[in-house]
Amino acid sequence: MNRLTMRQAVQADQERLADLRALVLYDDLTRLGRYDEVRVRERFRNTFDPVYTWIIELEGSSVGCVALKPRSEGVLLEHFYIHPDIQGRKLGTEVLQMLLEQEEVRGKRVTLNVLQGSRAQRLYERFGFVVDREDEVDVFMSVQVPQ
Repeated sequence: MNRLTMRQAVQADQERLADLRALVLYDDLTRLGRYDEVRVRERFRNTFDPVYTWIIELEGSSVGCVALKPRSEGVLLEHFYIHPDIQGRKLGTEVLQMLLEQEEVRGKRVTLNVLQGSRAQRLYERFGFVVDREDEVDVFMSVQVPQ
């Protein structure tokens, strides 16, 4: 296993994480004809809440982030980004496993969206997420987490 830890984000993390989002989504958004240098960061800034966001660290270095936000119908998983240089080491699997075992998600529906054609969709499917609906850009998925 990786030496993975997570710490709660703080407001000062916002710009670094917005840049990470732009880097991680660049290929998929470009493929979809949707990449915009300003908008990709602005969308992150508009939804970033450090209370619900965690910084993913590997051996003491920040390598990603993820947010779990409570919603009336369950929990929203968003801003799950792992630096491209670190992808492929099963960190996404490890982080998602940790998230789905947390007390606050047990017995709830976890929802998310992923870009059309993103490799991340396979990760979510391995954890039982199913497609609820999709459009030309996004695939909306969910899973009911057991008690």
